[in-house]
Amino acid sequence: MTNANIANDLHGKADIGLIGLAVMGENLVMNMESKGFTVAVYNRTVEKVDRFISGRAAGKNIIGCHSLEGLKDSLKAPRKVFLMVRAGQAVDDFIDKLLEVLEPGDIIIDGGNSHFPDTIRRTKYVESKGLLYVGTGVSGGEEGALKGPSMMPGGSPEAWQYVGPIFRAISARAENGDICCEWVGENGAGHFVKMVHNGIEYGDMQLICEAYQLMRDGLGMSNEEMHDVFAAWNETELDSYLIEITRDILGYKDGNGEATLDHILDKAGQKGTGKWTAISALDEGVPLTLITEAVFARCLSAAKDERVRASSLYQREIPAFEGDREAFIEAIRKALYASKIVSYAQGFSLMRSAAATYGWDLNYGGIALMWRGGCIIRSAFLGKIREAFDKDPALENILMDEYFSGVMKDLVASWREVVAYAVSAGIPVPAFSSALTWFDGYTTDNLPANLLQAQRDYFGAHTYERNDRPRGEAFHTNWTGHGGDTASSGYNA
Repeated sequence: MTNANIANDLHGKADIGLIGLAVMGENLVMNMESKGFTVAVYNRTVEKVDRFISGRAAGKNIIGCHSLEGLKDSLKAPRKVFLMVRAGQAVDDFIDKLLEVLEPGDIIIDGGNSHFPDTIRRTKYVESKGLLYVGTGVSGGEEGALKGPSMMPGGSPEAWQYVGPIFRAISARAENGDICCEWVGENGAGHFVKMVHNGIEYGDMQLICEAYQLMRDGLGMSNEEMHDVFAAWNETELDSYLIEITRDILGYKDGNGEATLDHILDKAGQKGTGKWTAISALDEGVPLTLITEAVFARCLSAAKDERVRASSLYQREIPAFEGDREAFIEAIRKALYASKIVSYAQGFSLMRSAAATYGWDLNYGGIALMWRGGCIIRSAFLGKIREAFDKDPALENILMDEYFSGVMKDLVASWREVVAYAVSAGIPVPAFSSALTWFDGYTTDNLPANLLQAQRDYFGAHTYERNDRPRGEAFHTNWTGHGGDTASSGYNA
């Protein structure tokens, strides 16, 4: 008798199956079992199944399966199979294999960081075979998977009634008890929202790194001093998981009493979700400047050897700071908060644009709630975003909300002070400065794009609108006297 059959005799049919027993998959299984669900598991390398069943899963309502057929036979109908495999071709391969064994009405769930266009395509494909498909963002890392992640599901709406009770049971809870999981929308909506989450994560991390460099290189502060600063900041509006772990990192010492942070190479990695967010923003025509600069900052950090050579050619010394250090630390905090608000303003604008493009009915307050706990960008600040959208679901930008507009007016002067200092001292702050530039552009009623349109019309007859005529009318000027009156058609790429 196989392990799967023995487990079936002990536990009966499983509520859900999971494929992919890496650490995230294992932790999700343990989470689901702890909430009262019986889980069937399968891994392409079946030895992992046996090790898991005899190890962490021993004595629990977890069924080990050595084949996809065995997995199917272990599940209650409609069968729900959760894929926790590497995004990309592996997901498509498992979908095709599962379609060979599952039945109409069964549900395939992708919990990886899949690109949302793939989820749109896969939803259509799986539905064409008579099954249902869910693409869900899962945020919170290993700890979140085990103790309660933030979950952002989308796909076939009919699937929610079956997967919703499980997802909501295992998800994180905000401090007020709200569950950090709700149905996002059709086809790729869930994975799109997760992608934007990850883009904002890139932005938040870069902003914190810039604050750290300003204190380290500009103010000459020690790790211990910065540890105390981040600990204090975590008691303010910046209260968040990323500020919290930054505090801990700055205070961490290895067995030799040395700061581990000081021995980590300044060369950042990335897995692509931030890049996808930036590309989507370009496709949508949304100026996602801060997150895009955060992606580029990682790319620049990766050119470590080239940067070292360039630094020897363009040597500079950061002048000693001569002002009020405590006041400037507070200015950095305010600049960080202002830039963080811009990051989220841009991210929610991107989601609003994509919702119109793909026909999604996104609940922006609900999304802020989903990010309130469990996920990497969880913070007290998200509660204010939820309140803003609860007051006005059609809010065009969070900067238009009464709370945020009042806050920003108090932060701008310090924000400018910090960026001006960084520029004069030669300390790179791409996220702080791009956020401020975007804010200045967004709040300027008369930009120099009139000259840009004149240039386009001059060399390409691309036409322009006039500010003294009704919007929508196209005009062309024969700037040289010999260019003729024929104009190019107007369009926005």
